[in-house]
Amino acid sequence: MSTFKIRGQRKLNGCITPQGAKNEALQIICATLLTEEKVTVHNIPLIRDVLKLIELLQCLGVSVSHPETHTFTFEAKRIEADFLLTEDFERRANALRGSVMLAGPLLARTGRAIVPQPGGDKIGRRRLDTHFTGFENLGAKVEYDTVRRSFDVRKPESGLRGRYMLLDEASVTGTANIIMAAVLSKGTTTIFNAACEPYVLQLCRMLCAMGAHIHGMGSNLLQIEGVDRLSGAEHTLLPDMIEVGSFIGLAAMTQSELTIRNVQRQYLGLIPQVFARLGVQTIYRGDDLFIPAQEHYCIENSRDGSIPTIADAPWPGFTPDLISIALVTAIQAKGSVLIHQKMFESRLFFVDNLISMGARIILCDPHRATVIGLDHETPLQGISMVSPDIRAGVSLLIAALSAKGESLIHNIEQIDRGYEAIDVRLRNLGAEIERVE
Repeated sequence: MSTFKIRGQRKLNGCITPQGAKNEALQIICATLLTEEKVTVHNIPLIRDVLKLIELLQCLGVSVSHPETHTFTFEAKRIEADFLLTEDFERRANALRGSVMLAGPLLARTGRAIVPQPGGDKIGRRRLDTHFTGFENLGAKVEYDTVRRSFDVRKPESGLRGRYMLLDEASVTGTANIIMAAVLSKGTTTIFNAACEPYVLQLCRMLCAMGAHIHGMGSNLLQIEGVDRLSGAEHTLLPDMIEVGSFIGLAAMTQSELTIRNVQRQYLGLIPQVFARLGVQTIYRGDDLFIPAQEHYCIENSRDGSIPTIADAPWPGFTPDLISIALVTAIQAKGSVLIHQKMFESRLFFVDNLISMGARIILCDPHRATVIGLDHETPLQGISMVSPDIRAGVSLLIAALSAKGESLIHNIEQIDRGYEAIDVRLRNLGAEIERVE
């Protein structure tokens, strides 16, 4: 288990470029299974979760080449379906939440998918009902193996057939999985209450470049006309909006001046507005986002003068992955704010570490925390802590970079799952951070 050793209270300065979007990468890589032809994907982040998924595709028989640093070419001429029945597949899939999105492409290409209980962050219950109900709507049969704790999804002899479906929740991964199964189904599939995050839009764009017929892209009502086969394509991932939000919070907490390059602002949604409500200034310079150094930033009260609430919501609402970053940013703001994490019941438990560092936070219940800002009058104090998941880990990292003295963050493999070479990139900005094996 590796550790970050951090000496805080260093003002940062410079430019940083966000990596390719992790959540988009996981969907796009799975979608390469839908064709026998080559699919080239640019701007892939070299992070643990993505590299594990690529290894899993190779085990399934996919030929993978790596012509450039962040470019991969996938060619799924043949798929080793027998590998799905091995303990090796079960072990690899168990360790990776994104493995669930192999189900749609495998079902469409081979007629069968095995879905072990996926791994990922331990942030609360993450149900898969939407995925399997969608497959059943297409005609698939889903059985649960209580011994292996895995789902067995099979295509009927007559093949998958499109139909109208209303999703019980706007699940991003659920929507992606159903789309990937539907593009090779017979007839027309209509999906209402589809997730419309940029990741899903990008997936639809790539599938259309491969020959799929998808209407309503970017909305919550999708219509998919099934085709017999898909061809190869070339695709470039968006910059990771979660990294963009993380760097905004980092600049505010460390009172630093940073420029985030090539953010593609049209895909940031409410992220800049939410940080503006915390008092953090952001200035667009073309497609770059400039955060000036602020000695103080003040939380904007609600119009009636009451304490404001920042809550997550499906797109175009504020993404759940940045709730932890918003919370840590509020620690050194002037004023108070209620942070409401609606989706996951365990995501706020990392605040105990922040309280130990000197933050004024009241954990109201598993979903809500009130932050009373310190206004940079009292610095946080460095401590030793453990990263529980990706987003909490980066939030603790931001807190440590603003804190007085030395901090140790253990289990940084969690951070590596979502942020490429974050220690190297932060050192380039002037941070004092060391990776200790």
